[in-house]
Amino acid sequence: MDTAQPLKEKTYRADMDRTSPRSTRYAWVMLFLLWLLNAVFSLIVRAIGPLVSPIVRDLHLSYTQMGFILGSWQLVYIGASMIAGTIIDRWGIRISLLAGTLTIGLSAALRYFPRGFGEMLGTVSLFGAGGPLISVGCPKTIALWFEGRQRGSALGIYLTGAWTGSILGLTLTNSVVMPFCGYNWRVAFLFYGACAFASAMLWWLFAREPQSTGQAEELTVLQLFGRLFRVRRVQVVLLLGLLTFAIFHGFTHWLPRILEGKQLSPAIAGFVASLPFVGGIPSLLIIPRLVPPHRRPAFLCASAIAALITFPFITSSSGGFQLAALILFGVIVSPFIPLLTALLMDIPEVGSNHMGAAGGMFFCIAEIGGFTGPLIMGASVDLTGDFLGGALFFAVLCILIAVLTRCLKNTT
Repeated sequence: MDTAQPLKEKTYRADMDRTSPRSTRYAWVMLFLLWLLNAVFSLIVRAIGPLVSPIVRDLHLSYTQMGFILGSWQLVYIGASMIAGTIIDRWGIRISLLAGTLTIGLSAALRYFPRGFGEMLGTVSLFGAGGPLISVGCPKTIALWFEGRQRGSALGIYLTGAWTGSILGLTLTNSVVMPFCGYNWRVAFLFYGACAFASAMLWWLFAREPQSTGQAEELTVLQLFGRLFRVRRVQVVLLLGLLTFAIFHGFTHWLPRILEGKQLSPAIAGFVASLPFVGGIPSLLIIPRLVPPHRRPAFLCASAIAALITFPFITSSSGGFQLAALILFGVIVSPFIPLLTALLMDIPEVGSNHMGAAGGMFFCIAEIGGFTGPLIMGASVDLTGDFLGGALFFAVLCILIAVLTRCLKNTT
C-alpha cells in the first residue's frame, strides 16, 4: 500500500499535466486544429462570392435575392449563437466543434441540388446552424488553453486560418476548383463539403478536451446572459462587433462582383478580391500581440477612421490606387475581431468560465450586422445601379465605431 500510493499520485499528476491547458505543449496542436477548422469555415463562406454570377444566372435571381442568400446564414447564426455557448459548455469542445464542422460541410454539399431561390436559401442558411459552434468554440478553447500574452498571439494565429481560407476561396474557386469540377458550380460546392468532412475527421482524431481552469456558477442561460449583458463594457463590445461584421461581411461578400464590374474576368476578380486577406495576415500575427490592453480602444478608433478612407478608392478607382486600397483595408480591419475578442475575454465578469456564453452573445449580435451588410449592399445596387451607395453606408458605420471606442475607453 505504501509503495502503491505514491505511484498512483504520480500517475494522476502526469495525467493532469497532459490535459492541463497551462502546462502542456499540446496547446499548440490544439491551436493548429482550430486554425484548420477556421480555414474551412471561411473557405466555404467566401467560395460563394466568386460564384455569384453563374448562380444568379442559373437560378434566375435578382441581386436583392442574392444579397438575401449571402446573408441568410448569418440570420440563422444569430439565433443559434444564443445557445451555442451553452451547448459547448455541456457537450465539451471536442464534440461541439465536430458537430459544427459536419454541419457546415453538409451545407456546402447540399448546394449541389437547388433549382430556385427557396432551395438555395435553405442550403446556405443551414451553414448558420453549425457556424456558431466553431465561432464560439474556438475562442473558448483558446481561453482555456492559453493565458496572458499568449492569448493575444493565439487569437491572431487562429484567425489567420480564416484569412487563409478566405484567400483560397476567392482565388482558387474560379481559377482551379471550377475547371477541376468541369465549370459546374454545384460540383464545386460538393468539393468544398468534402474538405469540411476531412477537417472534421482530423479534429475528432487529434483534439483533446482541456481541463477547466475554474468552476462556473450554476446559472440558467437567461440568468447568465442577463448578468453579462448588464456589464457596460460587454454592451459596448457587442455593438462594436455588430458594426464590424456589417462592414466586413457586407463589403467583402460583394467584392468579387464589384471587381467584375471593373471589366475583370471572374478568375482575376477573385485574385484581386483576396488582397485584403493577404494584407491582413501579417497584421493579425503582429497587432493583437503588440497592442497593450489599455491601448486597444484608441487603436480601434484610429483604425476605423483609416478604413473609412479606403472605401472611395476601392469602389471608384482602378489600377494601382485600387489595389493599394484593398491591401490597406485588409491591414486595417483584420485586427478588429481578435482585439474585440481579447477585450471581451479580459472583462472580469467574463473570463474563461463564461467565455462560451459571452462569445455566443458576441457572435449573435455581430451577425445581425453580418446579415444586414450584404443585404443592404445588394438592395443598394438594385436601387442605384452601382456600389457607391453601399460604400457610403459602410463609411458611416466606421464613424460610429470610432465614436463607440471612445465610450469603451471611458469604461476601462
